[in-house]
Amino acid sequence: MLRAMEPGIYVLRLGHRRERDKRITTHVMLTARAFGAKGVFYSGDRDEKIEEKLRDVVERWGGPFEVKYEPDWLGFLKKWKKSGGFICHLTMYGLHVDNCIDKVPRDRPVLVVVGSEKVPRIVYELADLNVAIGHQPHSEVAALAVFLDRYFRGEELRREFERAKIKVLPCERGKKVIRL
Repeated sequence: MLRAMEPGIYVLRLGHRRERDKRITTHVMLTARAFGAKGVFYSGDRDEKIEEKLRDVVERWGGPFEVKYEPDWLGFLKKWKKSGGFICHLTMYGLHVDNCIDKVPRDRPVLVVVGSEKVPRIVYELADLNVAIGHQPHSEVAALAVFLDRYFRGEELRREFERAKIKVLPCERGKKVIRL
């Protein structure tokens, strides 16, 4: 079960559409895990196949990282705020990431919201911070990766995952993978 009120970064993927968004939502989740988030929530269509894929990745490549379906995203956002969490919405209409990343707390749970379809206005209003990676159209996967990299100052890329059964050994040429 996702322990959402521990300090750290969590991601909410809004409005997943099972057939249209399965690849992008999967990539949002994989990026969240690889770049330091503790877990991801998603709303829209429930997609147990995506949940299984992510749990399989965590089982093989390590964690901790959890995924949870959230049917009532608006109620969830309101509850998050009421319980002391911080909401950061990634949008090309927000403040430039480099001008506001220091406003994102490190001692509270932070929910990073990324959309799929058009994001309702209430998300902009509930967010403590609307952050733009750039002010041009781009992928939510790219936006999440850049945001997390800025937040963790690159340290997330050196993280060792707990209980990993597979590990890549860096090499200049070829592939070296060990089974632990």
